[in-house]
Amino acid sequence: MNLKSQFATITMSQELFHSSTPLELESGEILTEFDLSYTTYGELNEDGSNVIWVIHALTGDSNAADWWNGLIGEDKFFDPSRHFIICANLLGSCYGSTSPLSVNPVNGNIFYYDFPELTTRDLATSLERLRVHLSIEKIHTLIGGSLGGQVGLEWAYLLGKRLLNAVILASTSKSSPWVIGLNEAQRMAIEADQSWGEQKEDAGIKGLEAARAVAMLSYRHPDDFQNKQLDTEEKLDGFRASSYVRYQGNKITKRFNALSYWILSKTMDSHDLGRKRGGHQKALGEIQARILAIGVNSDLLFLPEESRFISQHAKKGTYKEINSTAGHDAFLIEFEQLSYFLHSFYLENK
Repeated sequence: MNLKSQFATITMSQELFHSSTPLELESGEILTEFDLSYTTYGELNEDGSNVIWVIHALTGDSNAADWWNGLIGEDKFFDPSRHFIICANLLGSCYGSTSPLSVNPVNGNIFYYDFPELTTRDLATSLERLRVHLSIEKIHTLIGGSLGGQVGLEWAYLLGKRLLNAVILASTSKSSPWVIGLNEAQRMAIEADQSWGEQKEDAGIKGLEAARAVAMLSYRHPDDFQNKQLDTEEKLDGFRASSYVRYQGNKITKRFNALSYWILSKTMDSHDLGRKRGGHQKALGEIQARILAIGVNSDLLFLPEESRFISQHAKKGTYKEINSTAGHDAFLIEFEQLSYFLHSFYLENK
């Protein structure tokens, strides 16, 4: 389906890829078939050298030009007039791809809690299926942050010489106990919802509100709260910080569901690039692409030293660091710094 883009004459297309070939997952379970919803901007050039593949974070979607509009768009660093930009909604997510709210083709019932466990490697394998379907022989740049960065590393390993550059933002080559603990606390909040376990689309929705509030504390930095949520008058209740996390919790329930959140947070926990590959340090050294790892100095979720580790052990690695009080979410908003890092990275690797 071709849609008219917000970028004047630039073409935007939203499509659905259906794979009828079974996908064997790392858990040993099998998805007999699956769908991936994806969005493209611009057109593939004659030699196929202008592909930019974006991988979204935990609750993102395939409309990358909307949520990353400071980096993707007309006259932005990734311009659809020059690049062919692709972003697919990850398997397990709720924006058109196969998820817990999809129908299980084996029995005709909605999956709900029977949806299989997914790993970042499984997600990378599903994206590889899409690449082959689209007959894309090479990818100039693969870029993703947080969960998207984890999936990006897994896919970079699989792609070998088909990938030229991988840009991994605020992410890691193996999920730390800290990240896993934070995600488990969020799932405990979902479990505490009395509706969790019921077979309905909004099961666990109040628990999801609480989970997102917990998540926001790991996405921000205390300095960011101090700057933006400080109460200037004396009070006993009704604090700005309280209103902020409640607002964020309520906001996520308008566009996401607890089942997909549960599955994808577990996916994040599973991430270990070195599983059955001799460890993540060794696996990083086997990635053929040039890697630009970007950390955030104030990130409390994926620490900057984790991004630095990626660059140090990659065969061709570079490290840059965003300076911001915004914390983990700085990779979504500090566009000037990102554009500068990308520009210098490409110049250095001409």
